[in-house]
Amino acid sequence: MGHSPIPPTDSGPTYSSQRTVPRYTFIAVAEIQTATQTCIVGRVKEISRRGCYVDILNALPVGTFLKVVISRDEGSFATAGKVIYAHEGGMGVAFLDPTEDQLKILDTWFAERPRTDTK
Repeated sequence: MGHSPIPPTDSGPTYSSQRTVPRYTFIAVAEIQTATQTCIVGRVKEISRRGCYVDILNALPVGTFLKVVISRDEGSFATAGKVIYAHEGGMGVAFLDPTEDQLKILDTWFAERPRTDTK
């Protein structure tokens, strides 16, 4: 016990240091559906090809599997996801095996956005 000094609900910095793909500032609507058919609407704040950060009043527990649909004027991106960190006001969602056609939608969106992780 006690192997991790940071509780899972406050592990954001751990994930940010492990990022391997570019992140983009991105404002869009996220519809999140859990296995119990609960539907929650939040706002995407940042996104990458591997996941996104969702501003949401009541974050779901870490480890929750869900379906994510992110909508913009230019269309929608949909995939399965999993909550990888959560804190008051938001949560990080990892995308689980998005299809190639869905990744192409993200790539189109990214082509018009500046990266947020450039130094």
